[in-house]
Amino acid sequence: MKNLKFLIFIILGAGVISCDQDEFLNPLPDSAIVADTFFESDDDVLAGLIGIYDAIQGVNENTQSSTSRYNRGIQLEYLLTEHRSDNTRSKTLEGSRADFHRYIVEPINIQSEDYYQSMFEIISRANNVLNYVSVADADNVSSYAAEAKFLRAYAYFNLVRLYGPVPLVTSSVGPDDKELLYTRKSETEVYTQIISDLLEGTTSLRNGHKARASKAAAQALLAKVYLSQETPNYDDARQMCEEIVTSNEFSLLSDFSDVFYNELNDEIIFAIQYISGNPDESQGFSAEFTSYKRQGRQDGLNIVNPNLVQDFLTHGGNRADASFKAFGDDADLPVPEDAEVIKFLPEGSDISDTNNPSYGGSPANAGNDWVVLRYADVLLMHAEAIMAGGDTSSQAAIDSYMAVRSRAGFDPVSDRPSVLTQDDLLIERRVELAFENHRFFDLIRFGKAHDVLSTHATAKGYTSYNQRRLLLPIPEREINLSDGLLTQNPQ
Repeated sequence: MKNLKFLIFIILGAGVISCDQDEFLNPLPDSAIVADTFFESDDDVLAGLIGIYDAIQGVNENTQSSTSRYNRGIQLEYLLTEHRSDNTRSKTLEGSRADFHRYIVEPINIQSEDYYQSMFEIISRANNVLNYVSVADADNVSSYAAEAKFLRAYAYFNLVRLYGPVPLVTSSVGPDDKELLYTRKSETEVYTQIISDLLEGTTSLRNGHKARASKAAAQALLAKVYLSQETPNYDDARQMCEEIVTSNEFSLLSDFSDVFYNELNDEIIFAIQYISGNPDESQGFSAEFTSYKRQGRQDGLNIVNPNLVQDFLTHGGNRADASFKAFGDDADLPVPEDAEVIKFLPEGSDISDTNNPSYGGSPANAGNDWVVLRYADVLLMHAEAIMAGGDTSSQAAIDSYMAVRSRAGFDPVSDRPSVLTQDDLLIERRVELAFENHRFFDLIRFGKAHDVLSTHATAKGYTSYNQRRLLLPIPEREINLSDGLLTQNPQ
């Protein structure tokens, strides 16, 4: 299952890369500036591509415990997304991680700074590959270029949704190119670049990979991009989803839990891989999601909010038992207050005893893959594209919606709606994709973020919430490096 990570070892062992390998794989990014690495062969370009995935994977906090500038990749993404939705929160109110769920993230927040730098590290590596992709074998140039552009688009899509306008860097640049490195471009310009990069992936990539870019991954991400623009492109989003559906290369697993524990399965379109027990190739977020019997460095993160538990009990079907669990006295409550995420339990976990759960031998070095795109998401986007395009009674939209609902145990006939509403889809996406970092973006895309989150914040006593907090502040360190070129979001 971990072929991609093994490929890294093979390529780096055989290839000649004119830089220090530790720095190449686990850089200490100072800003959006790329360190220009020279490639001379197809093997070098392929190694550069794999290095982009390594930047997405990030460095496990268990191996480098410093609180800043370690390129955590996507390992902290749940803080910037799930914690800023109504889904989850930190166990305590202490520390910078707890700032996310209370909407008090400031420009000096270490986790936000790391994520911002990590995304630009992905972009930097992608630009570096594109700078030298012509030295690859002729048969590989177009696919390598499309793969690098897919990964660049993925990083920019994350950035523009979280921070708004950001610098748009599409070539290898040096530290003196500050105007290019630090001038924020409009969201429209950023989205235009993202779409251009992904369109190349839909024509130059093929299916077959799940832990690397593929045609279907480009189509699925492009569908989400089309839906997320200020003026959504529903027709093209629908087309992208339907091309994935009609390819017959993906399907829903019959057992919801298998999606997360039978890795790279038929439902997975794109995932980031980790290796259990290997400090350099593992992830630490699975351990941080534990609370009752703490296995991570924190008191517990991604703790499930009771209002999400209630939605699971009403709308989740059999997904509830595979998504969260309560322990100790909390297990006896009808709606637990401090339930834990169990979609990403570390290898060897046994949580059958709610008074003494076990999380295996190496929970802080977990090997659970991070699922970026999966088929259920595509089906629900398909329904969204049709419905938001104006046809709320479309049988095709309801078919896609019910395929996901039926897998969760709902009756395909008696539970089938005659009309599909935005609220139906939003709730379905919430319980199907909970803890996969979609909820915050879904609320934004559906135009519901301020209403839902202001109500949630008021109920929880998070008095710092205001609509401006839907955008994260640009990290202060980046503004300082820019000598004033990089502007701040209103706070």
